[in-house]
Amino acid sequence: MRYTAFAITTLLFFFGRPASAQINAARQLAYCTEQVKKTLRIIPRHGNNIPRSIVPGSSEWKFVGYKDWCSGFWPGILWYSYEATKSKTFLAEAAAFSSALKPLSAQHAFDHDLGFQIFNSYGNGYRLTKNPKYKAIILKTADTLATLFNPKVGTILSWPREVPGMQWPQHNTIIDNMINLELLFWASRNGGEKRLYDIAFSHAEVTMKNHFRPDYSAYHAVIYDRETGKKIKGLTHQGYADNSMWARGQSWAIYGYTVCFRETGNAAFLEFAQKVSDVYLAKLPADGIPYWDFNDPSIPNAPKDASAAAVVASGLLELSTFVKDKAKSQKYRKAAELMLTSLSSSAYQSRNKNSAFLLHSTGHKPNGSEIDTSIIYADYYYIEALLRLEKLQKGMKLN
Repeated sequence: MRYTAFAITTLLFFFGRPASAQINAARQLAYCTEQVKKTLRIIPRHGNNIPRSIVPGSSEWKFVGYKDWCSGFWPGILWYSYEATKSKTFLAEAAAFSSALKPLSAQHAFDHDLGFQIFNSYGNGYRLTKNPKYKAIILKTADTLATLFNPKVGTILSWPREVPGMQWPQHNTIIDNMINLELLFWASRNGGEKRLYDIAFSHAEVTMKNHFRPDYSAYHAVIYDRETGKKIKGLTHQGYADNSMWARGQSWAIYGYTVCFRETGNAAFLEFAQKVSDVYLAKLPADGIPYWDFNDPSIPNAPKDASAAAVVASGLLELSTFVKDKAKSQKYRKAAELMLTSLSSSAYQSRNKNSAFLLHSTGHKPNGSEIDTSIIYADYYYIEALLRLEKLQKGMKLN
């Protein structure tokens, strides 16, 4: 980790400078909404066409159907664009693209990604419109996600099917699942059963106990004995190695435990959110944008992952509002602002290269998939982080 000292020096330099000099959230939000307009002009108006990624050197989106785990991010971006502009065009488009995902609420769960899909789309839609039809879909989907919970283990099954290395039919849980707990917490206090809260709490608690190494870096996946609940092993599926810190996996932990504290008020989750954040921040490159895996031996020639940076920036902005220690709160806020400043530079913004927001995300490097690419979830968390920063700059609460 030869970059650690340089990164820390840069962060300390940044912390001493006024936030207003670093990034204008409103200006970057305007950039995002203009990019969204570009995509809306070129997106096919037939079939089930939801943007997912754009490979380097191209301006053409790869489109996916509603069952793809990324299907909720584009509708979510449209809802955030509506929130930023109050444009009726964005409102109509957000409603239309969300509607394509409605069948997920009426089907059996085929993986854990229902939170990514439904809460990012219909969840944002309900937050902004209070449409009761949206609420019904969210509640129905939460019940569907809950069917994957194994009480013998205490976590939600991530992949209810055979995936390489997961020792099926044993119980597997991936760190990504932390993001889907928000759907269950929300449903439990908006008309759903209390058991949804209990499931989410149990999942977070068991994951906290079994999914992390002594330095608080996360395994991507943990396999449990489905009958006894005993941990069999921790491993990776998308990271460099079983013992490496996959950047986006750590970002899911940072964001997920911050949400768990917000939803439960449990001090252990707040403390843990800080621990998983601190190990990530200590190993960052100077620009605040991680390589796809912190332990890839090819660094500095390894690909970056802007998506992980966007997730962490959004999570740290919220975490900074919960931490009572003023110096540490400011550390998280300034670190998030550094990440957003880098993401908003010509090095990372797509600008005229394509109609996404960001370049240089890494999806599944071991599989050779979406490497150094514009990916829709990077854009989703980037615009979310900018909206959060704008609220904080105006002295507003995030929730």
